[in-house]
Amino acid sequence: MTKTMPRAAALILLVGLLVSDAGFAAAERAILEGERFSPVSADNGMVATSHHLASRVARDVLADGGNAVDAAVTAGFALAVTQPRSGNIGGGGFMLISDEASGEVISIDYRETAPAAATETMFQDEDGEVVPERSRFSADASGVPGTVAGFALALERYGSIPLAEALAPAIELAEEGFAVPARFEQGLRDAADRLKRWPATREKFFKADGSPYTEGEIFRQPALAATLRRIAERGPREFYQGRTAELIVETIQRHGGRMTAEDLAAYEPVVREPVHGTYRGYDVYSMGPPSSGGTHIVQILNILEGWDMAGSGHNSARSIHRMAEAMKRAYADRAEYLGDTDFVEVPLGGLTSKAYADELRATIDADRATLAEAINAGDPWPYESNETTHFSIVDSDGLAVSNTYTINFSYGSGLVVDGGGFLLNNEMDDFSAKPGVPNAYGLIGGEANKIEPGKRMLSSMSPTIVKKDGRNFLVTGSPGGSRIITTTLQVISNVVDHEMNVQSAGAAPRVHHQWLPDHIRVEQGISPDTVRLLEEMGHEVRVDRAMGAIQSVLIDEEGRFHGAADPRRSTSSAMGW
Repeated sequence: MTKTMPRAAALILLVGLLVSDAGFAAAERAILEGERFSPVSADNGMVATSHHLASRVARDVLADGGNAVDAAVTAGFALAVTQPRSGNIGGGGFMLISDEASGEVISIDYRETAPAAATETMFQDEDGEVVPERSRFSADASGVPGTVAGFALALERYGSIPLAEALAPAIELAEEGFAVPARFEQGLRDAADRLKRWPATREKFFKADGSPYTEGEIFRQPALAATLRRIAERGPREFYQGRTAELIVETIQRHGGRMTAEDLAAYEPVVREPVHGTYRGYDVYSMGPPSSGGTHIVQILNILEGWDMAGSGHNSARSIHRMAEAMKRAYADRAEYLGDTDFVEVPLGGLTSKAYADELRATIDADRATLAEAINAGDPWPYESNETTHFSIVDSDGLAVSNTYTINFSYGSGLVVDGGGFLLNNEMDDFSAKPGVPNAYGLIGGEANKIEPGKRMLSSMSPTIVKKDGRNFLVTGSPGGSRIITTTLQVISNVVDHEMNVQSAGAAPRVHHQWLPDHIRVEQGISPDTVRLLEEMGHEVRVDRAMGAIQSVLIDEEGRFHGAADPRRSTSSAMGW
């Protein structure tokens, strides 16, 4: 896997990706700072995160003798400070850990849960119609946060440093501040109307005159620093039963929400078995329910495995047609079957079986798109056996971490905990507010994902680790809502099928289909001739903004680490030592 992208081609591609998302100025800056988006190689360990400050403190942990889990928890807390729109302690997520020494691969589910007072119809009006603002921008939009408990569990079981040590860099960044990057400033400007409606949020992110912090200014967060210091001194239960818990409940209930102190005190992360599949001789491990990500990555790969994807050519019309048709069928199954397995039975064995993939592949016309209205969920039961942020970290002792966590939308619900200094999630929107009604990402949900007290809402987060002959090979994952699954899938295919190096695999233009709405979404960089051929096959194709921000690490046959930061996010950084 040593093929590289010519520098000129890489710069042209980078311009295209960034212009589609952030304008020519951002593209020019990224090229001038191009070393951040070149493949990074190292012998002792590798970190790839969405913010260079988080990458730096995590790399320092590895260099000081810490392991990949130590570095991951340190990076996660640092991102909560430097990237508050998506990094978080007010949300939740999933961590995948692979240990070559033991051969064990486990996942930690620290997804948010619905409060005990949650009801199936809480986001509907008196006529039974969904009111989107209630599930997205109200005090009831937040599930019980899981990040602090999840990170503490990972460190306790698999780390080698105390929680206070992992928190120290984040506390310092919050107290002393950091220089605001352009993306930070623009995000505040874009979300100003939504954020300013909450007094504590307005006070945190905007100056007295209402203007946002601008590029180059120092942004300090004393309330967040105090929260992190309390957790460092008293342990993770402080967040759930101490002063921080009191601040969360006071803020939510002041604004009419129903979360209680009992909800916080009852929260626990869960260690689960990952979803496992194979693809062309590689073992693929990813997150199972309450994430749909791993299940459908394996399902789509199983369908693609029956075709010569390499022979079809990267991002050719035939390759994209095949991927889109496989994606449609997986997302139709997602709407029908996926939910929290603590509450509903999910046919995981059937959905991830090769035989079921063969059945689905047989329904795909090689030359013609299948209309979404003609696709229903399949029948996997006969095959059944009994803003988001991602970072990837690998150490020299064979420990690998793939972590994706989120507060859902950029800035979550927009509500900052008064006195706590952090944003709360709006993950309740990931439930089916009403079966058959799409959520903010256009995803259709069914009965399996209806709101129930204590239930974890369905997710698309897909932290993934690919292994070859028992050794860690590719550690990857991305933010991006419903597009996380397809983004992660394409990076795996780019590396395995098309033999791209890990940086090229992450930078290449992406495509996405989620069954409904019935169109292929593509990034700029897909050939107009390819688009025309897809339209002739019956596909509707829409060119849209850049998708995802994948952070990956690849370990080659010599054991050397190669890190790749996604150029779609200007603050991304891969660092090794």
